[in-house]
Amino acid sequence: MVLEKYFGGFTKDSLWYWASAGKTVTSFMVGVAQQEGKLNLSQTSSSFLGNGWTSCATTQENQITIRHQLTMTSGLDDGLADPYCTLPNCLSCIAPAGERWAYHNAPYTLLDKVIENATSTSFNAYFISKLRNPIGMNGQFFQIDYNNILVSNVRSMARFGLLILNKGRWGFTPIMQDTAFFNQMVNTSQQLNKSYGYLWWLNGKESFRVPGLQIQFPGPLFRSAPNDMISAIGKNGQILNVIPSQQLVIVRMGNAPTSSEVPFTMNDSIMKYVQNLPCVTQTKDHGLDESSFEIYPNPSGDILFINNKMKENFSIQLYNDLGHCVLTSHSVSNIDVSNYPNGIYFLTIRNNLGTLLKKIVIQH
Repeated sequence: MVLEKYFGGFTKDSLWYWASAGKTVTSFMVGVAQQEGKLNLSQTSSSFLGNGWTSCATTQENQITIRHQLTMTSGLDDGLADPYCTLPNCLSCIAPAGERWAYHNAPYTLLDKVIENATSTSFNAYFISKLRNPIGMNGQFFQIDYNNILVSNVRSMARFGLLILNKGRWGFTPIMQDTAFFNQMVNTSQQLNKSYGYLWWLNGKESFRVPGLQIQFPGPLFRSAPNDMISAIGKNGQILNVIPSQQLVIVRMGNAPTSSEVPFTMNDSIMKYVQNLPCVTQTKDHGLDESSFEIYPNPSGDILFINNKMKENFSIQLYNDLGHCVLTSHSVSNIDVSNYPNGIYFLTIRNNLGTLLKKIVIQH
């Protein structure tokens, strides 16, 4: 983590709702279910929700697929008094599936039932076993009225962002192995709204649509952000931005002075601020730099050697990717890493001249 700050009693351990930013987690879980052979995006939603899950004619209902739910192109009417309602009498067809884009929560929410019926387990249990626990998140989904809302802490959202930044891999562990699904998820999923993937918002496209309107706007979503940024965005300012070109993940949680369903303007302001921050990328402090120590081999699965070229006393700390210190020592020439799990670690070396930080890969 480069920057971290909290306000008004909120801490790194405070639990908070993701609102619609949690849609991206549901999208990811659909991909996991597909890679396990539990479902296919081309299957009709009725295959898992049963006949009559809408009030549409049977022929129209049977045109709606899981992919349509993922892309907000179900053709169901979002202009009802309660667009969150998932009851059949709230779900009527206004256009053929795939021919109209509308930000409609009800068809999205029903993806949870699709996953449950496809996997024969509860959505929370599937999320916890396949995603939450493997990457060290916390929290779970809670049913609030018709909505299923993810609640966790800021660092859990950041972990999910790192997973997406690393294309579905957590260290050496592939969580999302279906690369075709992953690539479809974070790229234009249909031509009606080019700035929308599988429940992810996409920057840098030639046009975009917004919730509640059937208007296409020219240009990218976020003019202050890199074109390759993808975003999970929820009401009141729950934001996760992933920027592959900058190897950057940005999280914002909390209340916001807006009731917008998707606070685009707020996110653009955040990105304008972030892009103007000074960036220092050097790994040296005062007179200590990488020429002072030779650290090899890297990756290592047995013995990691430390050649101290300066002949000064020094201390070392080895941290795992969770930020936990797993080793502390002084003026050693080698470290036995054979008993540490595979993964990315960070070695800090300190002497009276400063501190050196080195990324270490342990791979047996």
